Amino acid sequence: MDVNADLCPVTGKGTGNGTDVRIRRVYEDASADDGLRVLVDRLWPRGKSKQNAHIDMWLKDIAPSKALRSWFGHIPERFDEFASRYRRELDTNTEAVNRLRELIAGHPRVTLLYGAKDSEHNNAVVLRKYLLDAQVSQQEENTKKSA
Repeated sequence: MDVNADLCPVTGKGTGNGTDVRIRRVYEDASADDGLRVLVDRLWPRGKSKQNAHIDMWLKDIAPSKALRSWFGHIPERFDEFASRYRRELDTNTEAVNRLRELIAGHPRVTLLYGAKDSEHNNAVVLRKYLLDAQVSQQEENTKKSA
């Protein structure tokens, strides 16, 4: 699965806003094509200085709650339930979600950074899909209204 494609993972349609939303492990070297680099973890990455991390913004308020993060424990078998619970948290965390949406709208490329070792089972994967799914739903609703 290419988590960095500019397509909705559900519909396969483009995001439509021209912004490429990517995810990358914060421990990987920064790339010139990362665009705006946003850390979306509640905790600062262990062993990374602010200078070496090359992070433009840290949005710790958009990360899963401490209780949810602790429950998940990065156990892959819990990922589906974790994703469901995290999406519910995001639904009620409108201030942080809207702040991230505004950042995304203002940049051609945004890279969501995470610290987890597992590239398929982490909060950034869920967050990116959440943002793209909401965008596709809004586009579909706008299409229905104009039809």
